[in-house]
Amino acid sequence: MTATSEPRLKITYATLRNDNEQLHASYDAGLLTARGELGGTHGVFIDGEWRPRNETFDKRSPIDGSLVGHFARGTRADVRDAIAAARAAAPGWARTPWLERIAVMRRMADLISERQMELAALMAIEVGKNRLEALGDVEESADLIRYYCDQIEANDGFDHPMGNLGDPTVHTRSVLKPHGVWAVISPFNFPMALSGGPAGGALVAGNAVVYKPSSDAPLCGVKLAEIADLAGLPHGVFNMVSGPGGTVGAELQENEGIDGLLFTGSFEIGFEQIFKTFSKRFPKPVVVEMGGKNPAIVSARADLEEAAEGIVRSAFGFAGQKCSACSRVYVQAPVYDAFLEALVAKTKAISIGDPTERKVWLGPLVNAKAKAKYEAAIAEAKRDGRILVGGEVLAGHGTDLFVAPTIVADLPADHRIWREELFVPLIAVAKVATLDEAIERANDTIYGLTAGFFSDDREEIDRFEESIEAGVIYINRRAGATTGAWPGIQPFGGWKGSGTTGRASGGLHYVQQFMREQSQTLVD
Repeated sequence: MTATSEPRLKITYATLRNDNEQLHASYDAGLLTARGELGGTHGVFIDGEWRPRNETFDKRSPIDGSLVGHFARGTRADVRDAIAAARAAAPGWARTPWLERIAVMRRMADLISERQMELAALMAIEVGKNRLEALGDVEESADLIRYYCDQIEANDGFDHPMGNLGDPTVHTRSVLKPHGVWAVISPFNFPMALSGGPAGGALVAGNAVVYKPSSDAPLCGVKLAEIADLAGLPHGVFNMVSGPGGTVGAELQENEGIDGLLFTGSFEIGFEQIFKTFSKRFPKPVVVEMGGKNPAIVSARADLEEAAEGIVRSAFGFAGQKCSACSRVYVQAPVYDAFLEALVAKTKAISIGDPTERKVWLGPLVNAKAKAKYEAAIAEAKRDGRILVGGEVLAGHGTDLFVAPTIVADLPADHRIWREELFVPLIAVAKVATLDEAIERANDTIYGLTAGFFSDDREEIDRFEESIEAGVIYINRRAGATTGAWPGIQPFGGWKGSGTTGRASGGLHYVQQFMREQSQTLVD
């Protein structure tokens, strides 16, 4: 069954139900298909052709260590070829009427949705996402593309008449035009949504794209390139080169044939290595979407069960490996003990194991580097605070990448666990006297991506909305205290060190980043 063959439950990150029998039957069928695609050898996709490479790297599943496939270790020459193909194809794609462009891109979105079950199963195997998280990731990538098509359509291709100061012989227009060639460098944690989304935004705007998938999620990158080709994108408009950041990523950053660059990843790489250095000869657009150290505040007037549910979902979903994951919680003193009791109980109830299985909610960390970060943080938490639950690597699974979701209390206010993005399933909890203290501590960070608040008091909610420094905020959200944005519903973008443009993906102002304005005046 394809995802569009009959009415189906829309899977988003806010989906709470897991009892749709047809959905699980469809996923199981997709899992069988996905397993049959493992173990192959994949090249780079340049100018509409798959080019084999003698030098490859192996990707193994974090679930059981099984082979996902052999993937091309792209070279600088590959990237230069991809850029040349993109530059040759870009003018024709830019001249293609916008109605024709979005028709192709909507076909691409539909193909993603039709293959939702297979792609989600591949993602689960490749990076360790559970069923609902992976299904949401796939569908978000399709919905992001659709939303950007809708934005082009709603704005008549961003071609608008302007004033003429009362002179009928003067005809003026504001036209947004594509830059040319964009590089898109994507992360492992949303391997479809944070690949298809930004690439889709660049493409609907009329640019060509050279795309580098994460080396932790190369098969999702291969599948996205296959789908782009099947959708009918002209050769050279979408190119994919897999391989190490020090080679493929470096060439994308340094090559003057790239007119704009979008990177999603850590603050250290995004700001220090890309944002500061990308433009050399003259300013060029660079969109850097970075991490978060996302707080949730629990008021004395909160529904504690609701708060605990929302925080657990945001802190431990996909093992905390999200830029939007909740990692800091500030709780007012009168409800501190009762809240901790509820939070610990819900954390202990999490089912851990193979995330392709229906009953499992939490899978493994993505790789050994993530495990080492977890172990280092746990050692410090034990030394400097009090672990309430978790704090161990779990034996008895297919690999040693399964770890216990962890809650730590009593850490000093200046401890690094309060400041640094860890990307592991660990939250720190602190008792605060007042809401003002909680907001002050929540804002005391270089990041400003997401934040959550739980209170039944309207005045408190108003104060939170007016004072919190974050691009995406949620109030009384059981489905996720700090996570779960969806295209066209919650634009997703960060303030401060979490983002460089102030324009959020899936929002009203995102696709324009891939274009530049031209004022046109014609006198009769």
